[in-house]
Amino acid sequence: MQNLCLHIFGSSFSTDISKCKEDPPMQLDLKSFPRTLMGDRRRRSFKAAWSHVHPWLKYSKQLHSAYCYACRHFSPPNKGGFALHARSERHKQAMAAWRDCQRAAAASATPGSALNKEHNRRIQENREYIKTIGEVLLLTATQNKAQRGRHASADSDDEGNFRAILHTIANHDKAVKKRLTSSHNAKYTSKTIQNEVLDCLADVVRTEITEEVKNSEVFSIIADETKDVKGKEQISLVLRYYYNGAIQESFLHFESAEKLDAAGLSGKIIHILENHGLEYKKNLVGQAYDGASVTSGQHSGVQARIKEEAKYAFYIHCTAHCLNLVLVDAVRAVPEVEEFFYLLEKLSALPAVQRLLQEVAQEGGERSVEARGLLALIDFEFTARLVSLRKVFGETELLSEMLQSPTLDVSKAVDLVEALVQTLKDFRKRQRRVTSLFSFARMFDSNTEDLGHELHQFKRTLERKIQTGMQRPSSTAALVQFIEPYKEVFFELHRLCKIAVAIPVSPASCEQSFSVLKLVKTHLRSTVNDERLSSLAVLSIESRRAKALNLDSFVDRFARNHQNRRIQLL
Repeated sequence: MQNLCLHIFGSSFSTDISKCKEDPPMQLDLKSFPRTLMGDRRRRSFKAAWSHVHPWLKYSKQLHSAYCYACRHFSPPNKGGFALHARSERHKQAMAAWRDCQRAAAASATPGSALNKEHNRRIQENREYIKTIGEVLLLTATQNKAQRGRHASADSDDEGNFRAILHTIANHDKAVKKRLTSSHNAKYTSKTIQNEVLDCLADVVRTEITEEVKNSEVFSIIADETKDVKGKEQISLVLRYYYNGAIQESFLHFESAEKLDAAGLSGKIIHILENHGLEYKKNLVGQAYDGASVTSGQHSGVQARIKEEAKYAFYIHCTAHCLNLVLVDAVRAVPEVEEFFYLLEKLSALPAVQRLLQEVAQEGGERSVEARGLLALIDFEFTARLVSLRKVFGETELLSEMLQSPTLDVSKAVDLVEALVQTLKDFRKRQRRVTSLFSFARMFDSNTEDLGHELHQFKRTLERKIQTGMQRPSSTAALVQFIEPYKEVFFELHRLCKIAVAIPVSPASCEQSFSVLKLVKTHLRSTVNDERLSSLAVLSIESRRAKALNLDSFVDRFARNHQNRRIQLL
């Protein structure tokens, strides 16, 4: 308490001046003031007029001293005359602090201030409750757990995971418990509210993705379709782009497809892009689908129809699928290999089957004849083919897995394929080479003259950096990262490299989303509607983003979308 009171000149205290900054200034109404003998042998006294000229100047009769109210409570004391004191920086700062204190006191004294405080308190409580609702639904969505039970009501034994978790939280949170038990409050636990909350959560994640795409400028789409548990066709759409030094493949949406022809599918894809505000006509540089004719058709397929709208959206056939087709054709082209796989299919567990066949052959009867026939086929040639093809498919399996990686770019994929071709000398092959940079540049309407100048300067810059100890970029993505600080100097080269890494290699990301689809829409959850399905899928597939999303942004979005006067959130 001592430091809150007014301390003057040692241990002396006065009752006719303010004790702390909360007390208003006090001024004695005296007609005359005591005179004091000063060092120059002259008697002087305080003048009442001084207080009118300087409102901060106050007088204490008990201490027979003048003091500055502002500096007394808001700054250490300062010596000097009134005019000098008024011009001092410390006095000015103290005066500013005093005025702020006066304004705050005036605001708290207004009749509406108490109402404002109560209003703000209720809004904050409402926002915290909606955040809790959002966090529970976010938890169940990212863990692929059902939210609702068979009869999701407060009186039901099977109330579902959402209500069960919420009631568990209420056992430890009085504010949540008050909401759930009071009949006068909106509980916000109905399936309609759940759908709205899930949509808002998913939209926050989608907004983050689309903002990254817009920042990257160029992007590609990866699309595929599959049937859900009810037999409804669902289109999965993934965006591929370069952002923050890495290749990103982000799931955006599930969309039900009533028509599976090229016009219907391409229309759905364009609708999704437009609905999320993506500039696809200029910035879409690639599209990847499976090898079905409805998507890959050069004249009226999905890829051809989208390219009519986006002239830079070149089609990339799934490289992993192409590799599989090559292997199938290679097997069929060699009768001995085809015969080998036919027999291998019969003998899936070779050692165990071989022992069993030997036992059956010794038993006699009709079965023993067939067993002896199969054993006769397991000869030296079969074993040799087994060893050879095991080595071949060991190499191709590794390539197939790498071709499905979301971080792989086209140039790296070509290098991997060419390396495999060199390894498998016995395969009939057709040499492929990377299209020259200038041909690639003309495909995307780049200024080749500027590109030529940039390449000349870029080679010098790169070599200088390598000489200082920098490692040579090993991929196109690493090259983009290196050019990033010089992107204004190497504009065309930077743009082309970003396009190169944005071009998809495989639609495997869509196949990964199908796995989540099976977890979200199960036989027990087959009635989930399309909008809820898409929101749950986004939160599950993009769980890293979902777990890190800003809950205040979610509440703001929910408040704008919901617009219900029963609960104030803004």
